[in-house]
Amino acid sequence: MIDVVQSVDRTLSILELLSNYDEGLGVTEIGVMVNLHKSTVHRLLGTLIYKGFVIQDASTNKYKLSLKLYELGCKRIANVDIFKSSKPYTERLMKTVNEVVHLVIRDENDIVYIDKVEADNTIRMASTIGRRSPLYRTSVGKVILAYLPDKEIESVWENSKIEKMTEYTITDLEVFKRNLKEVEEKGYAVDNEENELGVRCIGAPVFNHTGSVEGAISVSGPTIRVTRDRIEEIANEVKKYAHLISNELGYRGD
Repeated sequence: MIDVVQSVDRTLSILELLSNYDEGLGVTEIGVMVNLHKSTVHRLLGTLIYKGFVIQDASTNKYKLSLKLYELGCKRIANVDIFKSSKPYTERLMKTVNEVVHLVIRDENDIVYIDKVEADNTIRMASTIGRRSPLYRTSVGKVILAYLPDKEIESVWENSKIEKMTEYTITDLEVFKRNLKEVEEKGYAVDNEENELGVRCIGAPVFNHTGSVEGAISVSGPTIRVTRDRIEEIANEVKKYAHLISNELGYRGD
């Protein structure tokens, strides 16, 4: 049972209310909307003004939010690190699907593996932290590229060494761009033995507080375990945990 402090609860209700009114509200209006006596509202507003969270417009006498909450939020976001924020979620994802989970970030035309959570399987992935791979032929690379403008996608393609690593590697730009459109629509990408025969990877993007892609996570495994029939099931889990990490980074999109 959570112990709710009444005065704090009332104060936060006022802040939440004021956030919906750019022009501000009068003390009587606030009292009616939060169901509090005018004198109580006046007292709580006085404290909020003293602490810098609320300002009173001298010409209208209406109360509005200051930017202090925004400043506090920015401080919180500035101290968020994708590696630290993702760790509890990548570990939970690994336990859910019992396959290795990777966390990557982009570096120019490559992705760099910055974390790996290994599953207890007899057949293990040969990936290592610090390893680089081209964006164009990995699931995590594709989910990063899918949210970039066409010109940037083309620039990455032109500045990458496009190699036919397997019979499934996409080496045609137009085909690749169509694939990225599907990735954006679905919210996940599949490396279907495009980088290495016998290995299938499913990745989803991690967004930051600005709505930009900060990195990506993926589940990887041999095709005998990560079968075509399991793609949708695993993709749903990868997307779920990518979204939870994104929320930790301040992302508030769908």
